[in-house]
Amino acid sequence: MKSEKLSMLSGELLGEDEEISLAQLCEACELSEEEIVKLVNEGIIDPLGHKPAVWRFHAVSLRRVRITRNLKQELGVNTPGAALALDLLEELAQLRERLRRLEG
Repeated sequence: MKSEKLSMLSGELLGEDEEISLAQLCEACELSEEEIVKLVNEGIIDPLGHKPAVWRFHAVSLRRVRITRNLKQELGVNTPGAALALDLLEELAQLRERLRRLEG
């Protein structure tokens, strides 16, 4: 019988209003600080604070960074393309929610 490795998953649910540090964002997304700074410079995520040492990020940044990472790794999308895709995905979600409310 083939031995299978099981990986342990751990996680924490974050509310939309919760904030995480740069180090926590890097760890959760498996990206370096330099990569996160590039995403900030592209406008994909917006930190709270004036310099990386004190940056805090809203929990939604975690989702945006993970989607960006996946678009880049799996589809070869560049960073500006990922930023555009994120904006379009969010607009689509808003329109769907609006339609749901109108139909409800």
